[in-house]
Amino acid sequence: MEPWNLTGVSEFILLGFSKEPELQTLIFVIFLSMYLITVFGNLLIILATVYDSHLHTPMYFFLSNLSFADICFTTTTVPKMLVNIQTQSKVITYAGCITQMYFFLFFSGLDIYLLTVMAYDRFVAICHPLHYMVIMNPRLCGLLLLVTWIISVLHSLLQSLMVLRLSFCTDVEIPHFFCELNQMVQLACCDTFLNNVVMYFAAVLLAAGPLAAILFSYSKIISSIRGISSAQGKQAAFSTCVSHLSIVSLFFCTSLGVYLSSAVTHRSHSSAKASVMYAVVTPMLNPFIYSLRNKDIKGALKRFLGMAVIKGTVVTGLKSCL
Repeated sequence: MEPWNLTGVSEFILLGFSKEPELQTLIFVIFLSMYLITVFGNLLIILATVYDSHLHTPMYFFLSNLSFADICFTTTTVPKMLVNIQTQSKVITYAGCITQMYFFLFFSGLDIYLLTVMAYDRFVAICHPLHYMVIMNPRLCGLLLLVTWIISVLHSLLQSLMVLRLSFCTDVEIPHFFCELNQMVQLACCDTFLNNVVMYFAAVLLAAGPLAAILFSYSKIISSIRGISSAQGKQAAFSTCVSHLSIVSLFFCTSLGVYLSSAVTHRSHSSAKASVMYAVVTPMLNPFIYSLRNKDIKGALKRFLGMAVIKGTVVTGLKSCL
């Protein structure tokens, strides 16, 4: 029997990773741990860049914004999944699903554009070091950040409006742990040709475009580094790019891997498990990559944590005296 059209669908069901009850506690603990690590790790990066004057540079300005985007990116999906596991309910309202999809697209896009801007920042720093602070002035940094926000808003708004025009059937089960755009389009019982065109066109323009810009920036950076005569100079120049290059590789490789695997296997549950890599694991690893590979961040974190410990000791001492 054909599923009948239900334009007034009020809720969807997020199937998650597993239907086995004994695995739910393990999944809850793992994702709660990863979420807390993501929030506190990225929050430390933000606080360190705000409070340490040594990090008041364009590179760390964009890094703090990337950390903020990563916190929000993870918050759009993981808390809802944890609540569903805790309440043993897989239901998400229609409005909640559209909202989650909008913010997931927004912050994932913001991540991509910030990584692109950071690649441009490294290009200017290495290829034009004498003019770095003149080119990357506060006005340009603010303008670049504003452009990334505007593009992210417009893209996520367009995709959300395209989904709002769809009608859905009796089958409202989403084989994912969040309302993923592609899965939503596949559930529709009306013609989705226009949605697919917009979705793939946006993927090419807004994902392949930034990736091409990043690759072009690094081709210029590598060419410039090769022109440095001393080995120590080459190492110093390249060390400023290692953390960013690691994050770019991790984000784009995992994202590409997810969509290639879903295209080859056509298994939605496999795609859901693979998407954890870029939706949860990558934002969690970003603070570790920058803090372990970057001496400035490590120094700033030590000073910030040391200052926090001293303040805590002073407050405790005053309370005991009173």
